[in-house]
Amino acid sequence: MSEGPGAEPDTGPELREPDLPRTAKVRQKALRTGWTTGTCASAAAKAAAQTLATGRAVDVVEVALPSGRRVTFAPERCEVVSAARAEAVVVKDAGDDPDVTHSAHITATVTRGPGSGLELDGGVGVGVVTKPGLGLDPGGPAINEVPRQMITQAVREVIDVDREGVRVVISVPEGERMARKTTNAKLGILGGISILGTTGIVRPFSTASWRASVEQAVSVMAAQGESTLVLCTGGRTEKGAMLRHPELPDVCFVEVGDFTGAGLRRAREHGLTRVVFVGMAGKLSKLAAGVLMTHYTRSKVSTELLGEITREVGGDEELAVQVDAANTGRHAYELWEAAGLLEPAGDELCRRVAGVLERFTEGAMAAEVAMVDFTGKTIVAAHPRS
Repeated sequence: MSEGPGAEPDTGPELREPDLPRTAKVRQKALRTGWTTGTCASAAAKAAAQTLATGRAVDVVEVALPSGRRVTFAPERCEVVSAARAEAVVVKDAGDDPDVTHSAHITATVTRGPGSGLELDGGVGVGVVTKPGLGLDPGGPAINEVPRQMITQAVREVIDVDREGVRVVISVPEGERMARKTTNAKLGILGGISILGTTGIVRPFSTASWRASVEQAVSVMAAQGESTLVLCTGGRTEKGAMLRHPELPDVCFVEVGDFTGAGLRRAREHGLTRVVFVGMAGKLSKLAAGVLMTHYTRSKVSTELLGEITREVGGDEELAVQVDAANTGRHAYELWEAAGLLEPAGDELCRRVAGVLERFTEGAMAAEVAMVDFTGKTIVAAHPRS
């Protein structure tokens, strides 16, 4: 790998920066944000729980986002089904993101049960997890951790589940049809969509305007005389990056989303000399394969590359074959971790990404790359090692 600006760049994979999807071209007006399926599910769950607790349908509910901000929703439908059950529907508004779940009727059914505690399950139209690598137990519903927390908090605000048992079922009519337009089946999520979201808000990351915002953020930090650009794939990785580099001002940290190539190009135009990239295994594997625009419709995780890395760091052939066939980047990560190879394999993955970034800038920028775990807070691998 090249040692810094002006050094001979690595040879490596072909560098590619695929164009945006047709649905993500520049629009003439500002793009609206929307709500994740997780936020809508929490709103529906609270509406149903409040209706069950009071015996009266509600017109508006307020729920908390992970940031602590509170937002209101007007359920499409809210009704008492029986003395022990209520149901509510919130229609998802994805804003201007090209999201197949836009207008989905996110439905929550809340039922009183024996004992205490909250049981959460998926109903019709919510996928069932059948493969590892998603951070969810196979056999359970495809409801991710943050939405689970949001739903639990929303219900707790109106029912004391420490003293009363309730069962919450999230369903999505037409969810199975919607899922055919996603990669869920390939990931082993069968029978419906996933209930997703880490911030509660859908931002149109996959649009030209988001790319423009990345370029603008790089220009702003350069104008303040900073020379180190820290690219993070999202809010969780940004937290990990800030913990790793507490000496850098906030302006240096840019949520790059899918637009690593655009961010680097603008950084080079401004004469920046150092880039730090912090991400999770999936995004890093795409970059290591030479893909600088990593939107899911234009690139995929190369688990074959991760299998190659497994062999290179001394993993046996059986493990390498398992990684070759891994379901996701996260699944490969978990296989490395179980085999005690997470650090050497992660370091090699980071080394390859650093080589790609330096080649893309033609040696004008020195690259540092770090991989975080799935909380985003802990650095588990890096190149160079500090």
